[in-house]
Amino acid sequence: MRKASVIFIILILSVCNFPIFSQKIDVAVDRKPVSELFDMIEHLSGYRIYCIPQQMDTLIVSVHAVQMEPAEILRKALIKTSFQVTEFEKLLFILSDKTLITSLSDKIYNKEVAFSDTTDYTSNFLLEQQREQRATSEFKVYEVGNPAIMVPGKKIDLHGYIYDSKTGEPVPGVSVSVDNTHVATMTDGYGYYMLNLEPGRYDISIQGAGQKETKRHVQLYTEGRLDIQSIEKEHTLKEIIIQGDRRDNIRQTTIGIERLKMQEIKNIPTAFGEADIMKIIMSLPGVKAVGEVSSGFNVRGGATDQNLILYNDATIYNPTHLFGLFSAFNPDIVRDMELYKSSIPAKYGGRISSVLEINSREGNKKEFKGSASLGLLTSRLTLEGPVAKDKSSFILGGRATYSDWILKKLPEKSGYRDGNAGFYDLNATITHMFDARNSIYVNGYYSQDRFRFEETELYKYRNANASVKWRHIFTPKVTGVFVLGYDHYDYKTENTTDASMHYALKFAINQMFGKADFNWFLNDNHTFNFGINTLSYNLEPGDYRPLGDGSLVVHDRIQQEKALESAVYFGDQWNITPQLSVDLGIRYSIYNVLGPRKYNLYDPNSLPSLATISETKDEPGGVLKTYHGPEFRASARYAFSGDLSVKAGVNTMRQYIHKISNTSIMSPTDTWKLTDMNIKPQKGIQIAAGLYKNFAGNTVEASLETYYKAMNDYLDYRNGAQLLMNHHIETDVLTTKGRAYGVELMFKKTQGKLNGWISYSYSRTQLRQDDKRIPIPVNKGNWYSADFDKPHEFKFIGNYKFTHRYSLSLNCEYTTGRPITLPVSKYEYVGGQYVYYSDRNKYRVPDYFRMDMSFNIEPSHHLTLLTHSTITFGVYNLTGRKNAHSVYYKSENGVIKGYKLSIFGSPIPYVSYNIKF
Repeated sequence: MRKASVIFIILILSVCNFPIFSQKIDVAVDRKPVSELFDMIEHLSGYRIYCIPQQMDTLIVSVHAVQMEPAEILRKALIKTSFQVTEFEKLLFILSDKTLITSLSDKIYNKEVAFSDTTDYTSNFLLEQQREQRATSEFKVYEVGNPAIMVPGKKIDLHGYIYDSKTGEPVPGVSVSVDNTHVATMTDGYGYYMLNLEPGRYDISIQGAGQKETKRHVQLYTEGRLDIQSIEKEHTLKEIIIQGDRRDNIRQTTIGIERLKMQEIKNIPTAFGEADIMKIIMSLPGVKAVGEVSSGFNVRGGATDQNLILYNDATIYNPTHLFGLFSAFNPDIVRDMELYKSSIPAKYGGRISSVLEINSREGNKKEFKGSASLGLLTSRLTLEGPVAKDKSSFILGGRATYSDWILKKLPEKSGYRDGNAGFYDLNATITHMFDARNSIYVNGYYSQDRFRFEETELYKYRNANASVKWRHIFTPKVTGVFVLGYDHYDYKTENTTDASMHYALKFAINQMFGKADFNWFLNDNHTFNFGINTLSYNLEPGDYRPLGDGSLVVHDRIQQEKALESAVYFGDQWNITPQLSVDLGIRYSIYNVLGPRKYNLYDPNSLPSLATISETKDEPGGVLKTYHGPEFRASARYAFSGDLSVKAGVNTMRQYIHKISNTSIMSPTDTWKLTDMNIKPQKGIQIAAGLYKNFAGNTVEASLETYYKAMNDYLDYRNGAQLLMNHHIETDVLTTKGRAYGVELMFKKTQGKLNGWISYSYSRTQLRQDDKRIPIPVNKGNWYSADFDKPHEFKFIGNYKFTHRYSLSLNCEYTTGRPITLPVSKYEYVGGQYVYYSDRNKYRVPDYFRMDMSFNIEPSHHLTLLTHSTITFGVYNLTGRKNAHSVYYKSENGVIKGYKLSIFGSPIPYVSYNIKF
């Protein structure tokens, strides 16, 4: 009878899920993260452990236990901390400075307090912990939401952030997909993701550039938040570069977009061994370098001023240092970049060719770190770390050059041996997360260049930008970003050749801007983005002053130009079916010319000139003229399968600011001109289509894109045009039409010992003057090649990994020579000799070819070392080819002789040493 009673009691307790016998296990952990101890206990005992991850994710513990209960093991491991362990059935709860109440208060039964007020009880505690938990393990099932109020079949939101496990920084551009479904998304620029799912059990895959491919197992009950901690990829011999989800190029609706992260481009060889963002951009299909060393680039037939370059939301007008040898962006600070060649999102405007968006890192939120680099021409230092652990961080970066020595090595006949050149730039970013819904970002950037080729000429230019950004999550479905900022660019030239003509010439542009961008995830089918932005221009077009007391130069200053550019936009990413998606957007831009302003009105039937002025006005202020109009954006994607899709898109753009220059490159002495009463805004439209196919398990990406672009009111210049200190520039410019078309073929290998990309492009860019008021248009009014028209272009970027530490990188580029105008004959007229030139840009310089190579030694994998170093040896222009940048002519003994000018006509070896601590 006694035996039957014992068996009955055991059965009753088992049904009630009460532990009968203590479950004892063996555990041995030595200086490991507490999360590893949790995983071990859960695996061996079947217990579930709940805690607040933000309080414990950096805790290191040691414990050795033989046949001990799980709760006692945890208490032993946490004995020197303030954490308390509470056991409830087979659940273990860890709280700081408090224990968990595991039974209801007697007041509940006496009706002295409402149940909704008992916030300390188990169900509410579990819900709160699930709301804040961070998923760190691939072996746990993370419960999200409250099973008591679950509604089967009703779609709910799972949202959160992807964080880097080492730095605590959010990881943008990571693919988050649900296995065995069509549900997938990418983290935004702040590492935030959103999935719309029915309650149930899911396996979620996370894949990102430089991050280990991982999964998280989720039991979803009701709406909730799950932050996921990713781990940086430790490259094996067979895996070097992981580029997001390898199906993103198939899934995305956008066409003509290139995304790059610094991990992917650090080993690409460039001149003098520094990872150069601008040079990498120029290695992409559809992007052409203006010259061997230049700061400008052309995207699908657009001019250099038709590219909007944004750095942390701020506009950069001159993106390079030292004549174009180095980009203006410190590679240790940059996190990632996106180049939109077409399918430009509706939130961007102001340029008609492309948008290059560059974002900096936020800084390590867990521990202080630093890095330094020493090269032949530059050195840089970066410091980063937490201000408040896991909440606030900073990152500071500085870079400087000591390049004067290279000018001393030039031939004496070059005239540059007595010159000097240098630059420096500074970056600073501070971020702070107030709570899960509010974050603030403060960014600052400053750079300065100075150089002189001769003792009597000095050039300087500066970029300065500052911004404050607030990001707010209104609901898991609705997020907003609000930005206020300031941009500045100026240049100054000084000439002291002739004492009586010493002068200084200045130009400056100042901008204040504000943005409010919103993203609303309505459901699986619709994601809306909308917002408003405004930009206030204040230009100093030219200030010409005497330099020194003996100068006879007369002070001259062009009047200030002010304007206000504003826009509202709305976009919808519409998933019609799993195979068919469209992205629709409209942007309405408004541009106001502001006074005070003095300007001329001209006879509309004649080209503007001093002889055709009909009226001169002097307005005291206010809005003098308004330009406005819609800009349409549309793209569509149809996926035949998981590795094959087609896309098409169209976008129209408006541009209200123009670069004034007599060269095709971007020069520090370029000035910018705002649209006004006589200068119209540029307009452009681009139509593009593409075919995308992945091979070999999505490790090889192939794409074929074609496009056609039309441009109106592009500025060209009359013969003998005066561009500097011109008070009425409209009398020296001509409005021109442009067209560009081409085909781009690209193969990209993202994994394996050998990785990189190879591309071929055929493209044409042509201009035409068809204004009936022009008496003698260029090429008789027919289409002619633009200065940057280079039809054929072949590019190869490759990296071969021998071992964990050693790799070889190769960069090859071939392009058709750029167009030039040649003298074809000479003639005599009224006793003088004159040269007769061909049609504009009828001939070409010889084709361009260059090969670069580097050998890279990566850091060792000894984690106990205080520092890790990287060394790169390389050669720029390995074959020593003398590529002709331009052709110039000299008259020698009555004979006109032509000469080719080469920038780098010999191999340039370099070495770069980097250290991290």
